[in-house]
This record gives sequence, structure tokens and C-alpha cells, in this order.
Amino acid sequence: MRSLSFLAGLAALLLAAPLAAQTQPAPPAEAQSAPAQPPAEQPAATPAPAPAAAAPTAPATPIAAAQLNAVPALTPENTWYLDLSTGGRVTIQLRPDAAPNHVERIRALTRQGFYNGLMFHRVIEGFMAQSGDPTATGTGGSPLPNVAAEISGLPHVRGAIGMARAQDLNSANSQFFIMFVPRLQMDREYTILGRVVGGMNFVDAIERGEPPAAPTRIVRASIGADNIAPPTLAELTAAATPATGAAAAAPQAGTAVGPAIPRPVAGPRRLDPVRAPDRRRGR
Repeated sequence: MRSLSFLAGLAALLLAAPLAAQTQPAPPAEAQSAPAQPPAEQPAATPAPAPAAAAPTAPATPIAAAQLNAVPALTPENTWYLDLSTGGRVTIQLRPDAAPNHVERIRALTRQGFYNGLMFHRVIEGFMAQSGDPTATGTGGSPLPNVAAEISGLPHVRGAIGMARAQDLNSANSQFFIMFVPRLQMDREYTILGRVVGGMNFVDAIERGEPPAAPTRIVRASIGADNIAPPTLAELTAAATPATGAAAAAPQAGTAVGPAIPRPVAGPRRLDPVRAPDRRRGR
């Protein structure tokens, strides 16, 4: 009996061995399924660069806001000098980041000597000083075509440099104005292309009038990168006493350009004092 039970146990072990061998490949199947995870994640990773590609268009509004707050470094190519007949050099920082086409126009005309000798023909106390018209009538300009407006949102603060224009927003050419005082009502109406960063006291000394009786003139305009020295005393004296007939220009056919004086901002409405309630009414 013992031999029979021994043989029966041996037979059971021999039959169980093939079944165990068949169940062994299960772990390798799980090992093969593990590498299948990365291919499943790769499609999810490929769309990720899409937002990065669209990112350049998103900062359009932040860039415009940054123009109002962040002033770029002053470089020689973006420095505009105006040497005035009343003495002194006015230093202006041009803003090609805000008005690239207008800044390029100023550079081109300056290097042509266009502004040399021109007078400030329209100077209004408490408002602005305007120049850049070879006819001194407000209707003149350069032979170059007009420049389309570049409204950036830069404010009309004291010392701001704007381009004069007619009724057409895109009619700026060569005339410009310098603000004596802030006039924020004019914002987004004219192209601002820079601001005075030195010599504002010389701007304040420009002769007033429309036109002035003894107009202040631009003896020489230059770009900082060209390293042109300020005029000599003899040149300033000669500019202060122009040739006979040079101050009065013949009227020209055309539309005068330049900013209109903004309407004054309405002051606060007068408030009546609060009256105490009449106690007798409650009786």
C-alpha cells in the first residue's frame, strides 16, 4: 500500500510539472507590456509645442502697455539734437519702438539738413511750440510723401514730441511740436515719437506767437550718432539775425497742419452745502 501511494504521489508531481511550465511565460508578458507605456505618452507630448508657437501673438497687449512704462536706453542713433538760435541744445530721445516710420523720417530729413534754419512759426503759451515748415505758414512740408499715423498710446506730457498733421490722421510729413505742458486730451490723436530729455529750459525760452515777432530758429538739427558739434557763437549770432525778408514767408496754398488747442477740462461742479433738517416739520 505504501508503494502504491508513493507511485500515486510521483505521478501527481509529474503531471503538475507541465502545467507549471505553461504558467511561467506570464511574467515575460507583463515585462513586454511595460515598454508599451512610452508610445502611449508620445502622442500626448507632441501637441505640447503648439502653445509655444502661438506665444508671439499673445503679448501684443502687454507690449503696448510696456511702451507706456518702460523707456528704452538712450542710444546715439535715437538721440536728436536741436541747437536753437536763442541759445542752448535741446536733447530729444526718439522712440522707434513706438513710431518707427516717423523716427526714420526725422532721421532722414535731419541728415539732409532740412530742419536747419527753420523757425518755430506757431508757439502758444501753455500749449506747445511747432516747427518743421520751410514756408513758416503751417502749410508746408518736405518733398517726401506723408507718413501714416503710428498711435502707440504714449501720452502728451511735458516735453513730448508729436508730429503735426491736418485733419487726415495720416497727413504727417515734416512738422512737429513740443509740448510745454501735459495735454492728455490729445492722446491717441497724434503720433508721439519722442520726448525732451535735456535742455527743456531752452524749449521754455522759445519766442511765443503765431508767428512770433522775433522767432526762435533751429540753427542746426543733428543725430547723435553723427557726432556734430554744437554751433559756434558766430553761428548763433548769425541765426538770430536772419537775412531781410527771411522771417516773413509768402502764404502757401494748402491746409495748415498742427494740433488744435484742446478744450479745457471741466472743473468740479459746485456743490451746495448740506442743510440741517427742519425739526419743526416733524412736529
